[in-house]
Amino acid sequence: MTTTTALRTAARVVGAVKVYGGGDTAVRALDGVDVDFPVGRFTAIMGPSGSGKSTLMHCAAGLDTLTSGAAYIGDTELGALDDRRLTLLRRDRVGFVFQAFNLVPTLTVAENITLPLDLAGRRGDREWIDALVDVVGLRDRLHHRPSELSGGQQQRVAVARAFAGRPDVVFADEPTGNLDSRSGGEVLGLLRRAVRQTDRTVVMVTHDPVAAAHADEVLFLADGRLVDRMQSPTADKVLDRMKAFEVRS
Repeated sequence: MTTTTALRTAARVVGAVKVYGGGDTAVRALDGVDVDFPVGRFTAIMGPSGSGKSTLMHCAAGLDTLTSGAAYIGDTELGALDDRRLTLLRRDRVGFVFQAFNLVPTLTVAENITLPLDLAGRRGDREWIDALVDVVGLRDRLHHRPSELSGGQQQRVAVARAFAGRPDVVFADEPTGNLDSRSGGEVLGLLRRAVRQTDRTVVMVTHDPVAAAHADEVLFLADGRLVDRMQSPTADKVLDRMKAFEVRS
């Protein structure tokens, strides 16, 4: 007998439509997208400029609202929440890593990692945070300030901060955009290890085929629609797929 185990879903969008503006100037950034982001998986989102990839991430993360359709974190529909409950959900169940490191310059590495927890008045799981410090390799930098770190080290702090509250899902928007190739590779490897070692979920928007190759799956968007997906990607296969968009356009 063959048993099929359904993947649990950390986040998803159903019939996602996002329209900016109105009338003749309306822009349909998302056009009926259905996507699941499974628990314990690293998913990359790619597409040409203007394809809707950042809009998809922002709506899935609750940073923007859909024009129609629905977005969920776990079983919670984001559109059913008022501003206060949506803010609390983002604080407690969602982590963010952005291209800019967004560290507080006057705080130490340790203080930056726990800042969201401190602002929420939560102690956090000290054993979890201690393990994260080892995952990101910052044990000997905890008392340093951001100005004393390299760009790659600062982004590692940002990654640890995103995971510190044990969120259901971490959204990363071009997390290696400000890094050189070596530092970027370290951060991408770190995100992959964090998924493997903590059973968290990462959703990353990127334009870089090398970055996308670190993911378990790549989703391709074009003109606001999901047009393809690739399991076990390599940089060459992703690049070939992206070149097909250029030929079509």
